[in-house]
Amino acid sequence: MSCITCKGRGECGLPFCPIAQRLKELASPPKIGCRMEGFTPPELFVGRSGYPLVRAGPVLPSAQAEESVRLGMDMEQIISARMGMVRSETKIRVTDASSPGRLLEACQQIAMSSAPVGTEVSFIKPPRAGLKFDGILSPTGPWGELDRMEITTNPLIPRKVDQMVLDRGASAHVAAAELYSAGIGIDHLSRLLSLGLLGKRRKVVPTRWSITASDEMIGRNLKDAVLDLPEVREFYLFSGEELGNHFEVLLLPRPFSFELIEIWRPNSLWAKEGFIGRDGEDARPKRAYSSLAGGYYAARLAVLEHLQRWGRQAGILVVREISEDYWAPLGVWVVREVAREAMGSSPQRFDSLPPAREELLRRLRTPASLWIGRASLLRAPAQRRLDDF
Repeated sequence: MSCITCKGRGECGLPFCPIAQRLKELASPPKIGCRMEGFTPPELFVGRSGYPLVRAGPVLPSAQAEESVRLGMDMEQIISARMGMVRSETKIRVTDASSPGRLLEACQQIAMSSAPVGTEVSFIKPPRAGLKFDGILSPTGPWGELDRMEITTNPLIPRKVDQMVLDRGASAHVAAAELYSAGIGIDHLSRLLSLGLLGKRRKVVPTRWSITASDEMIGRNLKDAVLDLPEVREFYLFSGEELGNHFEVLLLPRPFSFELIEIWRPNSLWAKEGFIGRDGEDARPKRAYSSLAGGYYAARLAVLEHLQRWGRQAGILVVREISEDYWAPLGVWVVREVAREAMGSSPQRFDSLPPAREELLRRLRTPASLWIGRASLLRAPAQRRLDDF
């Protein structure tokens, strides 16, 4: 089992992932007693181990974690900030979402809030030191078993969120689409889904699943809207790079299709020898879960958001090139936000595919011979329109 596929989940059978263990050794955890109080960002964690009996609770910042992470920070700053985020956990059965006990109800109130919520927690024992990395989730630091939890400020709950949480007749997909259209962000949607607050049959959902599910559901909804829009008339090349993640996005004047080429350069995280993967879809619904995991849906969402605002559809080729500068997993938010930043750049315009392709190849460090054969959009001829003649 290769590291690029496993990404620290222990599928190699070793008791400790050697890569994840090396990252944890970099951590200098904060000292925490049996009681904490502060403002949860808001952030909550729901694990998947032991499902359907999972561990869940709010994530609170220690004194070491005063800065929220964002693009523009370097890797060390992000890891330092996340190292001070303390996970509080208690066992919750996923079916308890509809009739929550006191702890789960408090977690649900935090999930509904659009602003930080004052929270006080007591642990059975002082939290254990550690730094948890994951390909989907943001890193977190120490964790401890919850004894008691109290919300000390009123959550700021948007009216639309309150309405959709009370609406048990709408499916999770419909509820998420309505909330997103009302301006509720993807991270907020993920929290609501994770704490079992949306849909007809409500269950608590592990955080890593809810993140990808939110990207997938909103992306699917945007795709349906984009399919009714006119095609772009030229070739557009967008570019962006942060945290060792380099994106090139080529829009082609043809009916909607989406293709992601993911290139992990040699000696990058999880890929000592390098790795190149590819997945894609056309106008038809995508049936199988992507072989490129959550990054596929995060990148697709970013491009579809841009196309909907622009009022156009296109053939979409995304090339994500990951360098050795991305030396620790920071979560799928990096893919989504760097792709959004790329789509916010000023694109270069071309009248035909050959010069657009040449410029795309020039901007990447990986030789074209290693990956271009996988990019079907660069070899398929564009269908000509009647008004081209």
